Amino acid sequence: MKKTQLLFSSLILAAGLVTAQQQDPVVDAMVKEATENSQLENLAHELMDVVGPRLVGSPQMKAAGDWAVNKYKSWGIDAKTEKYGDWRGWERGITHIDLVAPRVQTLQGMQLAWSPSTGKKGVRGEVVALPTVSNEAEFQNWLKTIKGKIVLTSMPQSTGRPDENWEEFATPESFEKMKEMRDTLNQQFRKNMSNMGVSSRDLDSVLEKAGAIAVISSNWSRGFGVNKIFSTSTEKIPEIDLELEDYGMLWRLAESGHKPEVNIVAESKDLGKQPTFNTIAEIKGTEKPDEYVVLSAHFDSWDGGTGATDNGTGTITMMEAARLLKKHYPNPKRTIIVGLWGSEEQGLNGSRAYVEDHPEIVEGVQAVFNQDNGTGRVVNLSGGGFLYSYDYLSRWLSAVPNDITKHIETSFPGSPARGGSDYASFQAAGAPAFSLSSISWDYWNYTWHTNRDTYDKIVFDDVRNNAILTAILAYKASEDPEKASREKAVLPINRRTGEPSEWPTPRSPTRLGGM
Repeated sequence: MKKTQLLFSSLILAAGLVTAQQQDPVVDAMVKEATENSQLENLAHELMDVVGPRLVGSPQMKAAGDWAVNKYKSWGIDAKTEKYGDWRGWERGITHIDLVAPRVQTLQGMQLAWSPSTGKKGVRGEVVALPTVSNEAEFQNWLKTIKGKIVLTSMPQSTGRPDENWEEFATPESFEKMKEMRDTLNQQFRKNMSNMGVSSRDLDSVLEKAGAIAVISSNWSRGFGVNKIFSTSTEKIPEIDLELEDYGMLWRLAESGHKPEVNIVAESKDLGKQPTFNTIAEIKGTEKPDEYVVLSAHFDSWDGGTGATDNGTGTITMMEAARLLKKHYPNPKRTIIVGLWGSEEQGLNGSRAYVEDHPEIVEGVQAVFNQDNGTGRVVNLSGGGFLYSYDYLSRWLSAVPNDITKHIETSFPGSPARGGSDYASFQAAGAPAFSLSSISWDYWNYTWHTNRDTYDKIVFDDVRNNAILTAILAYKASEDPEKASREKAVLPINRRTGEPSEWPTPRSPTRLGGM
């Protein structure tokens, strides 16, 4: 090594040692509080177990907003719910699904969000599968036979084992054979839908008009026991999602001529137009109150599970970070806002509304820190397309304990998001906003929008790290004497057009939804 290189390396090492030796009492106090007096488990229990899932327009979403405001106030933090629109209100009731012929068995499933109610008596009928047809005329003839029947509308799966299970235990030949069979089944199902002359979007309404009394679908999530649970497209008859195992059994019984019968009780309430809102907490700045550090997570969820990792963990991360800041940094230089957004799942509506309704806050944003991809520890931090983001994010990140930052990979300047989560709403408006991106924990298969997204999937050690990270980043962003640069980087070439990509533009929210 050359002498100049050796001297440079020594200076870097010495600087690192000096930095490591400089203790920040605020950082130390927040780390100690988060480690020894964490409120995360209690917050998670109250939000996921007591309040439950938080579907937009539901009473549970309203209860969640009231709960959060009261919790913030118990910590001495000002908070409120802020209405920005209305949504179709709906409340889930009891779902009970029973096979009653050719034998008796209770089936595992649930009604989809906004499904019409069967009432307490329920509906009972023979279950039939979609027919295999050569053309639309054959399908139209089949439709004449389904009055009073329950129709299976999803493709039956060729296996209920996830691919990683096959990879571990199957022979290579068997694994390849399974994938070929699955691909063939997918192609045949898509071709058959095309032959019917009906799109998947319109299928339910066609079945309703033909006299079906219920629709059963199954949206498997490629893991043991997990289905995606979204919303119905029926208007008058119930739609049920059945877990893969029971759905496949019904399909086989119907196809083999055993004429299965099912009784469905799916109670629910249509509540008409209900307010949709964001929940906003604020710790007022003392020196630069018109500049803002925003802690961001979405509050709403789908209601197949209890919204634990999407986005209960992001919510409790931001709430715990706010608690740490209020207790050990009660007089921030800049105003700290905690935004728990509504109706993210239907298109970032809460954050888009906030950006649209509060241009003065967007103009004053120092930084937005958003977390919304599961329970895992943060492992990625991108500059979001802001040219000089390295300068200030690296400064703020340097104050975070090494046992947290050692897991984090950074990329600068990065690119802006075009959707996906609420930080994209701020980036589109030009505000420095960053995603605290977490390690997977099989998020996409097992908890994202599934019936298994529940408290027991939370990894509290990782969430605790994320709360500490967020609190320190917010503290350092608030203290920074410089305003974070908003200068944008030249974006990569768009492969489709051959031209540089354009910065995303703000989009207006849906302010009247589901009606």
